[in-house]
Amino acid sequence: MCRDMDSSETSRTSVVFVHRGTFVHSTPENALQVMEDALVGVDDRGKIAFIGEGKELQKLSQVFGFSSSEVAQLERHEFFMPGLVDTHIHASQYSYVGTALDMPLLQWLNTYTFPVEACFKDLEFAQKVYTKVVRRTLRNGTTTACYFATIHTDASLLLGQIANDFGQRALVGKVCMDRNSSVKHYKETCQESEDEAHRFIKELLNKKYPLVKPVVTPRFALSCSEDLLSKLGEIAKNNNLHIQSHISENTEEVTLVKELFPDSESYTDVYHKCNLLTGKTVMAHGCYLSDNELDLFRETGASLSHCPNSNFSLCSGVLNVRNVLDHKVKCGLGTDVAGGYSSSVLDAVRKTLDASKVLTIQDPEHNTLSFEEVFRLATLGGSQALSLDDQIGNFEVGKDFDALRVNVAAPGGPIDLIQSDGPKILLEKFLNLGDDRNIVEVFVAGRKVVPFTDGLGEI
Repeated sequence: MCRDMDSSETSRTSVVFVHRGTFVHSTPENALQVMEDALVGVDDRGKIAFIGEGKELQKLSQVFGFSSSEVAQLERHEFFMPGLVDTHIHASQYSYVGTALDMPLLQWLNTYTFPVEACFKDLEFAQKVYTKVVRRTLRNGTTTACYFATIHTDASLLLGQIANDFGQRALVGKVCMDRNSSVKHYKETCQESEDEAHRFIKELLNKKYPLVKPVVTPRFALSCSEDLLSKLGEIAKNNNLHIQSHISENTEEVTLVKELFPDSESYTDVYHKCNLLTGKTVMAHGCYLSDNELDLFRETGASLSHCPNSNFSLCSGVLNVRNVLDHKVKCGLGTDVAGGYSSSVLDAVRKTLDASKVLTIQDPEHNTLSFEEVFRLATLGGSQALSLDDQIGNFEVGKDFDALRVNVAAPGGPIDLIQSDGPKILLEKFLNLGDDRNIVEVFVAGRKVVPFTDGLGEI
């Protein structure tokens, strides 16, 4: 079973810690793979140096130069799993998460979202909110987050700094929008948006944060002119950057996009004409995409972020994830705070299962998603959706060690174990019942970021 780096890689690195116990993850071929009594070594760059079996301990310790007495042994009800990937979250909306869910999307934006986001010109307010959301998501096991910020460049740069300080892997987007008829002071001109997007990207890249990168972020077609969308597509192409936005979230939005862009064949075509559908694009929602639009997603390599809590909470729709997967479109999960009322990807897992079962109630022929498949969406699927699966998403030699140490029987936790269950059952219980109390440790690129240290403090 032993898998390790080639000799040239081994000679340049040293193993800094080794864990022994149960590891669960996904592969492209298997939604769930369980490795019992596994040995996983992590090197001084935070990458997985080897994966082996417990019986190979002596051999591996000699090859990689670690003492067998230093191996950290997992407890009986513990396992390691890959870090959770949140492919769509509005960091700026965290201040009112759990409230204001009494309106459909467009009215919700005008009444609650835009007025709150306008407050982020105040950097003190931004510091407070962004610190809390990064701490909370990390504590919930989100090792990678794809964040929407606001139109304010300096506050968006601050979010990148905070994510870096806490050690979270993040894509951070300064929102671009030159249309907003309801909250007129919360928008930019097309030129301002283009210039500030350039400044944001340049300044964030100049920080040289190892795990935090910019993502080009047109809010969505309704709040951007075609000229701005085209310019943002050009910026992303010239800088080889990720792109994020929204698409086909609710029926009113889809209708308005058709009216606003009459020369486009579909909502997807609006973005495609502006060069915003690429292999590094993630679009949130997609509840009403046609099969032809999904084909265009597959052809361009663009991905979808499934945000079921938000889809339910704003009465937007129900995405048929099975149809998305059948079209071979990359798909991950998003919390979509604050349209979604939970900042935990575990909630997204549960709501994804619920949404799939709703579709089965409506059509008994529908092939309901399994918990194993949704586990893959929350981990490897998310890394694929963000085009980061060459670095993260599962346990493979050479990938970064982004991982959660889970104790299903954590004292004071939400799970009661009645009998001796195997690792597959323990994972299912954690996904359905667990919370941050079960997440004992969080690692990002080999660095333990939870429990919080270095003066960052516990929540």
